[in-house]
Amino acid sequence: MQFSSRRKKYNTNSQTELYLHPLQFYGQPPLENISLSEFEAFAVDRLKLLKTIENLGVSYVKLSEQYTKKLESESKALNFLYRPDKRRKDHISHFILRLAYCQTEDLRRWFIQQEVDLFRYRFNELHPKQKLEFLHRNNLQYDTISVEEKKALQDKLVNSSYAVSGITVEDQDFYKVPFQDALDLVRTRKVYLKAGYVFIPHQDIVTIVLNDFRTRLSKALALTARSLPAVHSDERLQPLLNHLSHAYVGQDYSIQKNVGKISLEQIDSLSGKSFPLCMRQLHQSLRENHHLRHGGRMQYGLFLKGIGLSLEQALQFWRSEFIRGKVDADKFDKAYAYSIRHMFGKEGKRTDYTPYSCMKVILSNPPSQGDHHGCPFRHSEPELLKQKLQFYKVSPSGISQVGDASFSLNHPNQYFIESQKVLGGGKDLKREMDIPQRSQENSATRGPSAAPEAAANASQELAEVTEELDSFFQDA
Repeated sequence: MQFSSRRKKYNTNSQTELYLHPLQFYGQPPLENISLSEFEAFAVDRLKLLKTIENLGVSYVKLSEQYTKKLESESKALNFLYRPDKRRKDHISHFILRLAYCQTEDLRRWFIQQEVDLFRYRFNELHPKQKLEFLHRNNLQYDTISVEEKKALQDKLVNSSYAVSGITVEDQDFYKVPFQDALDLVRTRKVYLKAGYVFIPHQDIVTIVLNDFRTRLSKALALTARSLPAVHSDERLQPLLNHLSHAYVGQDYSIQKNVGKISLEQIDSLSGKSFPLCMRQLHQSLRENHHLRHGGRMQYGLFLKGIGLSLEQALQFWRSEFIRGKVDADKFDKAYAYSIRHMFGKEGKRTDYTPYSCMKVILSNPPSQGDHHGCPFRHSEPELLKQKLQFYKVSPSGISQVGDASFSLNHPNQYFIESQKVLGGGKDLKREMDIPQRSQENSATRGPSAAPEAAANASQELAEVTEELDSFFQDA
């Protein structure tokens, strides 16, 4: 198997030079020949690593001591320690999964998030000199401010930068960066802003690097998707890539083995105990105003579907609430009931819509004035978010932890399930929440049911190689 690029050709020496550095943006594709068995083994191992990263992000604060130790242990077990002799595998396996995970928006989102978390971990493991070298090598040559300017701005830098004191200001570099390159830090008010520039302490420069990496990877996946027709013409690769892309992208919470396990009478109680903040504020707004706009109805309606509300219960729930407002029963049946049935795949194209993931909530249809959907942690001003948490009786120390922690979940329905497990003493509530894993893609969007004989043989070989992978995902 040979990797190639039409835009630019690189010789073997340039690839060897690439592996001398401890970290890269994966801008240069591999060009060597590898066997199909090595192709499969590399891809399976990297997928296991990304799956581990997702699980650790749910269980631990990212980059905490436990998170770091467990990720280091798993990297070692899968032969992904980022030493010179392991970088070839890392490089090639990244590009293989690009082919598998560029095919749909949901696949791209999942892949980008896990790769960004892996990159963050690796960047933070670099020595300060290696970080600076990485910035220069990738044309992120932000200027450091002079000692004199540092002294003049010392008080402002201390007051605006997290974990920076008068002593640490003298001991570390500060980068002068255009504010548009550091919007996350500006939004959370963690840097000093002056005349269109922000002053970032060396320890926080990772934020800039991650934004750049995410942007580059997103563009690269879009370009990779254009080459898929040529890739899929290879009968050896198509079964493998299909298997990898369907092996694990997270639960989609659309298969309803738990339909009816959540009753209408439980919703108010569950909203206070187990709903994530985005869904809790939608529920509260619905109860107070007896109405939600389309964006809110979709986000909240699909969430309720995912936790077990049946179509009949959903129609009853929305009808009873809307008619308490300015919508009578007849208008509800004519104007709103169709969209609810549509969510459940009973109207239109009969699509079984899945509950929104956190990435979809954040990146699609941002809320405007009068809306209540979206992600409070992304779409609310910090002071407004603080007020919401205070209203829900979160302690001052808890609010501080929420604002600073990098711990995250990937799906509102995942939050609900984890909350129910905690409230149940850690038991897996299979009776209510037995939601099997499956691809984000519906069966209607998959390829033809019959593959050529050669592809069938390749699939048989693949099944033998990836039996371990299936077991890994099922047991996780």
